Amino acid sequence: MDGAAQQYLDALIAAARGVLGENLVGAYAAGSIGLDAFQPGRSDVDVALTVTDALPEPQKRALVAALRHENLPCPARGLELVVYRCAVARSGTAEPGFEVELNSGPRMDFRETYSPDARPVADGLFWYALDRSILHQAGRTLFGAPAAEAFADVRPAELHQLLVDALSWWIARPTPPGDEPAPGTEDAILGACRSLVKHRHGGWLPKIAAGRRLATEPTAPDRVASIEKAIAARTGGPPPSGPEARAFQLWVLDEISGSPARPGSAG
Repeated sequence: MDGAAQQYLDALIAAARGVLGENLVGAYAAGSIGLDAFQPGRSDVDVALTVTDALPEPQKRALVAALRHENLPCPARGLELVVYRCAVARSGTAEPGFEVELNSGPRMDFRETYSPDARPVADGLFWYALDRSILHQAGRTLFGAPAAEAFADVRPAELHQLLVDALSWWIARPTPPGDEPAPGTEDAILGACRSLVKHRHGGWLPKIAAGRRLATEPTAPDRVASIEKAIAARTGGPPPSGPEARAFQLWVLDEISGSPARPGSAG
């Protein structure tokens, strides 16, 4: 993580404390920062805050106003922030369970959501528990209890279903036709690699590291070629085509959905 991202996180915590006061008991970097794979200019800043008590809606709106990009400029693609009550973070439930969700940044569509019921089902409800699973394993504690204590992992059977749901959601999205390179397909392939590594081995890896691990395991040559192309695209190479990425996702979904949850897959 670069210095600008660290300064931003420090300012974000200060602004959140100004709104939430003593109810704010923890702050954690998730995603690429937690997994030590942050790429300046490409990665999001993923943050989870924990509070003791539920937030009234005026306070939720005040927090969003304080942290949105227009008031606290994000030096990355954008901020993805979620606030949880401590009881939810430690529950291990597969439910979204959040108090506030905020997406805001210079290259990110704005989103503010103040309860799970207001989150459109079509946008996916699996993100939150998967993020809490990553936080349990690899969250970077900014302040508060260690992330492994503040967040429980999801139970194996529920985590298995979340991985299936996430892949099914991605596969249902439109994909560019034809054999031309399609921007974004590299993340589709590498995200599927991360899900498959979690399913096979029980641990979360950064996307590129997950792709490299799968490439060293018994895998069809065409799948290895897709992984290598996706990794190269992260540093400027041409991305895979839409059909190639879709075929890769379907292969991963077939393996995960066709085999049971592993006892160790909850960390």
